[in-house]
Amino acid sequence: MDETEFWELIDATREAADGDAEDQADMLVDRLMQLDPERVVDFARHFESRYNRSYTWDLWGAAAILLSGASDDAFDYFRCWLIGQGREVFEGGIHDPDHLAELLEDFDEEVDGDGEDLGYAADEAYEQLTGAETPDLGLPDQPAEPTGTPIDPEDEAALAERFPRLWARFSE
Repeated sequence: MDETEFWELIDATREAADGDAEDQADMLVDRLMQLDPERVVDFARHFESRYNRSYTWDLWGAAAILLSGASDDAFDYFRCWLIGQGREVFEGGIHDPDHLAELLEDFDEEVDGDGEDLGYAADEAYEQLTGAETPDLGLPDQPAEPTGTPIDPEDEAALAERFPRLWARFSE
């Protein structure tokens, strides 16, 4: 599976789920189960590499604004959700998290920002196909700390300064 096919699966399931991350995850499992196990592993590798790449202080700060605070777990689930939003939103958010103010049409912290189930979709599909756990993906481990310049996700003044567009649009 190449990068284009990865993003096509993400987009197709997001559109079919009408933006609901839990429904998207269920649809993604169904779609992945139509593939051979090696392609499911390829999908998992694409997902995990983007998940690790999104482990940045800037993105954590953006998540804190959007979610009105972001614990470690909330940030993990936000990163899965961000991947589920498709290539344009994901790459735009990685490149400039403040740009999410323009990339996201709407954001309701009660229903958006939590893509935990998306993070398990490939594992679930692989296990259903093979009866075994997903093999090691051969990727480096996520860094111990987020990359980039640290920011306190609870420091509202620092968040407002670093992400003025997001703050203006989404802060309480």
